[in-house]
Amino acid sequence: MRALRITLVTVGVFQLVLGALFLLAPVAGAGALGLRPAAPSWANWLFAMMAGRFLGYAYGMFTAARAPRLRVGWIDTMIVIQAIDWIATLAYLAGGDLSLSQVSTAAFAPALFIGALLWFHPRRLPANR
Repeated sequence: MRALRITLVTVGVFQLVLGALFLLAPVAGAGALGLRPAAPSWANWLFAMMAGRFLGYAYGMFTAARAPRLRVGWIDTMIVIQAIDWIATLAYLAGGDLSLSQVSTAAFAPALFIGALLWFHPRRLPANR
């Protein structure tokens, strides 16, 4: 159970950092990822909405870390979110729309998170742990 809690907190921290970045400094966040040319100003609206979801799932991961067996829904939906993130990242890399340096950890972190969340999933753990 300890490994699952560590995984959930780690995923939560990633979500929190990305949410704060895209809510508080969307232009700087896009610039730090090397996304050029700059997006039109209306794209910041999309970043803000995305930030809300990042921050919501940060909360969900921290909540699940306190009681994983009671919060399986948060864990399962994060697995789906990470799968969508990873597939989208690989598709944009394969299409040449983004470079590996631009996607940074998104090229491998979702796969690691999915693997850890599945490996340490509460349904796989003995009932007494």
